[in-house]
Amino acid sequence: MSAVINCINLTYKHNVLAVTQSLTFQKLRLAFIACGLAWAGLQAYIIHSFGFEWFTALTDSLVSSVLLAAACWLINNNLRYYQPGKGSYANILIWIVALAAAATAGCRYILPFINGGAIYANFMSQSLVIRFFTAFLAIGWMAMISMIWYSQIDQKENERRKAEAEQLAREAELYNLRQQLQPHFLFNSLNSINALIGFKPDQARKMIHQLSDFLRGTLKKDDQLQVSLTEELQHLNLYLEIEKVRFGHRLKTEISCDEQCGECVMPAMLLQPLVENAIKFGLYDTTEEVVVSIRAELEGNYLELIVQNPYDPKTSRPRQGTGFGLSGVQRRLYLLYARNDLMETHTNDNIFTTIIKIPQ
Repeated sequence: MSAVINCINLTYKHNVLAVTQSLTFQKLRLAFIACGLAWAGLQAYIIHSFGFEWFTALTDSLVSSVLLAAACWLINNNLRYYQPGKGSYANILIWIVALAAAATAGCRYILPFINGGAIYANFMSQSLVIRFFTAFLAIGWMAMISMIWYSQIDQKENERRKAEAEQLAREAELYNLRQQLQPHFLFNSLNSINALIGFKPDQARKMIHQLSDFLRGTLKKDDQLQVSLTEELQHLNLYLEIEKVRFGHRLKTEISCDEQCGECVMPAMLLQPLVENAIKFGLYDTTEEVVVSIRAELEGNYLELIVQNPYDPKTSRPRQGTGFGLSGVQRRLYLLYARNDLMETHTNDNIFTTIIKIPQ
């Protein structure tokens, strides 16, 4: 379900981006049309100032502007589908020169048929150089703007695809990390149920119901990226009830949570591997009663979760990255927050402490 929702979100973002780009392109097109009309009006005024009638000036301006607009459209359309690489700008320059020459030649051979007379023909001949360089500059500006515009679009599209690929890969890895939490715990629980069936069937049935509730809650949380601390502790209690059936009186837990921490959000199922790690290194090598402590405090903009358990340094060697629990949690925190400083472990007086900080 989460994968489907993510695909829908990515498609929606892509459509929004496409619509935004389309609207921006339409605005630019209107801006170029406005500039073309302004240039045509200015050209008509200049030609009229040389003593030609308004009809001649407007005809000259209209034909010249249409030919120049066609040349600009050709260079823009060419650069829309072909972005020159390094060392290929000479081809663009040749295109600009050729289109400027074509627009100038069009004026040279079309306008005399419309506006006859020796005076206008002489004016046309003398203005060809100016017309060519004017067309060259206009087409050159269009080519430069088009290259910048389409290269930015390509760059944004590449960045979008890269970000989507990274997001999908990150979510896939997070999902894989969360799935690795279950098999070890499930196998241990089933072995404990098998051992209880013979001499404590009531406890075995109770453990089966607890395991069912825990796994049902786990399935519900598979589609949740963030949950409140209250929800996380409720789910953790289901896990601890199962472990207490396994270890009996030897496992004691102390859970303390500040009132303001209850609504703080955190990644779903983040505490279980920490507590499982504490039980593993606190109870597996001893027959005495062991207390696992879980505290939640709000420090500034961080929800601080502290898990402590006693250990015997002669039989266990807790260290950073021991087992899947700690390394998996640290990897999840990095994938979610892009930081490696949100988890720390240390030992003091035979007490192993794990501290994680969740940005709020």
